Amino acid sequence: MKRFAAIILGFLLISLGHAVVAQTYPVRTVRMVLPFPPGGPTDLLGRSIAQKLSEQMGQQVVPENRPGAGGNLGLELAAKSPPDGYTMVLTSSIIALAPALYAKLNYQQKDLAPISLIAEIRNILVVHPSVPAKNVKELIALARNSPGKLNYGSGGVGTTTHLTPELIMSITKTRMTHVPYKGSGLALIALVGGHIDVLIMAVPAAAEQVKAGKARGLLILSTERTSVLPDVRSAKEEGVEDYIVRLWYGILAPAGTPANLIGRLNSEIVKAINSPDLRKRLEDGGVEPLTSTPEEFAKFIAVETPRYAKIVKDANIPAQ
Repeated sequence: MKRFAAIILGFLLISLGHAVVAQTYPVRTVRMVLPFPPGGPTDLLGRSIAQKLSEQMGQQVVPENRPGAGGNLGLELAAKSPPDGYTMVLTSSIIALAPALYAKLNYQQKDLAPISLIAEIRNILVVHPSVPAKNVKELIALARNSPGKLNYGSGGVGTTTHLTPELIMSITKTRMTHVPYKGSGLALIALVGGHIDVLIMAVPAAAEQVKAGKARGLLILSTERTSVLPDVRSAKEEGVEDYIVRLWYGILAPAGTPANLIGRLNSEIVKAINSPDLRKRLEDGGVEPLTSTPEEFAKFIAVETPRYAKIVKDANIPAQ
């Protein structure tokens, strides 16, 4: 009887300890790893959310750019961090793409615990103003008439900025030359500077350059136009919906992070995304806010992973 009572008391103390941790957490700075360089959509989105979380939680949530290997270095860093609730990583869809694109990864999906989806962002196909194409059909014709002459930039091998042009070339039987950069922000700088001809990237990051006439928007890779650039036609309008590759974002923690802390972080992230000021800021920037439970996000990744694997296979992209 005494042994049974001791076991019950132990469970109660553990439960009480978890409750106390949940109530006092966080007691120090929380790190949000951003797996891409400054200036791209991951950076812009992460800094906006980190600022809101800092206000809500009473502790600083500090964005930390850790670019490299198409986002995989940042994901690896987070996966190998202590599972104590003080490290998160804001991932793009690279976490679902990576298994099909890389022959060897130093982390696995199971090493990261989903917290919540946070956003979906429409991509835009842009060209340097010197490129004579005024729409996507003219661009395809240029690429077909001069195989390999046009070059396209990307934010790194395995990103959607790389995968989408490869898919389009596979569909249209055309060829352009790939020029990878360490982040889509650097690729955009290269496009504006005339070093590359074509780029597919997130609308929020490219919008100002398009408005300023430093880049020409040819196509919104979505079924609908975006209010940020209302004059740019959608893939549906152009009859090329098969060009669309979704670009989504979510936040994860190292696997093994206690469930109560995952729950706390989820509730804070959902609250931040749904706050009127942040939601308006995101929507005005061309970002579609999303939220989910950790379980819903885990199921979402499980569905997206084989879907991306098929896209990679169909586009004949070899494993890196």
